[in-house]
Amino acid sequence: MKGKVYLVGAGPGDPGLITVKGLEALRQAQVVVYDQLASPELLKEAPAGAEVIYVGKKAGAHSVPQEGINDLLIEKARDGLTVVRLKGGDPFVFGRGGEEAEALAAANIPFEVIPGVTAAVAVPAYAGIPVTHRRYTTLVTLVTGHEDPSKEVSTIPWDNLGENPGTLVFLMGVKNLAENCRRLIEAGRPPETPAAVIQSGTTLAQRTVTGTLTDIAVKAQDAAIKPPAVLVVGGVVELRERLKWWETRPLWGKTAVVTRARSQASRLVTLLTAAGARCLEVPTIEIVPPADLAPLDAALSRLSHYDWLVFTSANGVAAFMRRLFGLGKDVRALGQARLAAIGPATALELREYGLVADLVPDTYQAEGLVEALAPHISAGTKVLLARAKEARQILPESLARLGAKVEVVPVYQARPPKEIPQEAEAALQEGKVDILTFTSSATVHNFAGLLGKERFKALAARATVAAIGPITAATLKEYGITPQIEPKEYTILALAESIVDYFGNL
Repeated sequence: MKGKVYLVGAGPGDPGLITVKGLEALRQAQVVVYDQLASPELLKEAPAGAEVIYVGKKAGAHSVPQEGINDLLIEKARDGLTVVRLKGGDPFVFGRGGEEAEALAAANIPFEVIPGVTAAVAVPAYAGIPVTHRRYTTLVTLVTGHEDPSKEVSTIPWDNLGENPGTLVFLMGVKNLAENCRRLIEAGRPPETPAAVIQSGTTLAQRTVTGTLTDIAVKAQDAAIKPPAVLVVGGVVELRERLKWWETRPLWGKTAVVTRARSQASRLVTLLTAAGARCLEVPTIEIVPPADLAPLDAALSRLSHYDWLVFTSANGVAAFMRRLFGLGKDVRALGQARLAAIGPATALELREYGLVADLVPDTYQAEGLVEALAPHISAGTKVLLARAKEARQILPESLARLGAKVEVVPVYQARPPKEIPQEAEAALQEGKVDILTFTSSATVHNFAGLLGKERFKALAARATVAAIGPITAATLKEYGITPQIEPKEYTILALAESIVDYFGNL
């Protein structure tokens, strides 16, 4: 049985630039063969059991020669496997995808080419440079910046390029930058022609240097520009100062530590990344089921008994529903019980299950929830409080004083992880952190536990600290840290917006 090989363009660096079809192929892969320029983030999309093989190439250092890559693709396909060859940019634009396709065709291996967003267009776009523009040029030429060194004679028509009035885009040409500029000038391109070199385009490490054909090589050297980089030559480079957008976002160049549980971090990471920040996930909480599920199961068996079901976190909702469904029940088991959510995030999680909260307080903490529930509580009101195993006692105690019969059941427990992820640890060791975010008291305590109190305090002194609300802020002050950012609404969206506003006003 033969397998099949998909030659997939991964785009130029930003993982969001992979095509829908490319992502679908990646999610069905049994083997992923990837190169240096494919975003590591995309590998997370591969199935958990997929074999992942690195065959990256750098100038002068090939982990696997091209012939070896061809043989590898053929071998895996002959084993009957679905293989994704994940290539940076587009497979057929200076990606040697044509050579791989030739080898597959010669071996009679079924293959499919899924084009990708080429760096030749996307990288200039992220630098604010359109490769064509009606007022400048309607012609664009793609050129390799690094020809096959085995060639005796260059196949680049330098004389034609010198007379070419359009935009020239050289890919992978840092090593030969000065030589390429010299040859263009010798061939007739005016020395004052605008030029730009863009390193690591479409990623958070993107850097752009502009100049002219005369001085761009020197400027790139002074700026320590390294591969991968793209050289753009032509009048369209003048548009960068007006059109640059990727490198002008409010959090550009900032590194933010996100301390939420890994399962919850994605929204905050997405919001901060969209504003230009590099996000390091340092999960300080792992959400796991309680050691004893008997109390929860008992409560789930008599849900119609309660007047109110009270949820104090999105985690609590998810854990509650997961166990309910696990016992073969569904939301009909809730009967006539009314639902209270501590805040909009918890209410939104209820909506994921087709449920609308009957009550959401204006102040998103236990005190606000008590105040909102008070008019609905009388002697004998039966309340089921589904929450974390360890939590503040103010909510059940306050409701009990109002006359409610409160039953507290742990639906999950939050425990600290054992270590800091390697990538984040390196940044923390070097002190290269600009923003520390905390979304609960537990994230503060556990982060301090991972780093140690003194190291935590020293790191916070060099960074901007953001707390989701007053309780978290108060916990930070226990460690001698006063947060600079605290949103008026205690939500992830408000936290992200407050961080963006803070740096936008500096």
